[in-house]
Amino acid sequence: MSNPTVLFLCQHNAGRSQLGAALLEILAGDRYTITSAGLSPADTVNPAIASTVAELGLDITDRTPRAVTVDDLQHADIVIAMKPGLDLPAVPSGRLLEWKFPDPTDWSTENVRPLREAVALRIQSELLDEG
Repeated sequence: MSNPTVLFLCQHNAGRSQLGAALLEILAGDRYTITSAGLSPADTVNPAIASTVAELGLDITDRTPRAVTVDDLQHADIVIAMKPGLDLPAVPSGRLLEWKFPDPTDWSTENVRPLREAVALRIQSELLDEG
């Protein structure tokens, strides 16, 4: 049996969704197939997000933000929108979770750390503890 697929979504796939995907990768290892995407992708991953993830031992500086596709939404077992009310190109076929986290676009690494911890707690409580 294959691992469940989790898709993290946000507007630009540079901050919150990249953070969520990286943290799930760190916390769950190979229990999930993990991906992330955005509605209007940025050019690069937010440096402050990459820096806080690097503090946990994972380098995501080589990851490229990408646009969400209908195929992504149809094949994900769990879709996590890191901002409620995103205008998705299709209805997800799996479970949709809408988490509300602030946009860290212009934040420093120091300011992103509490966000990192909040996202990690949400992943732990809503994905890992229940499975």
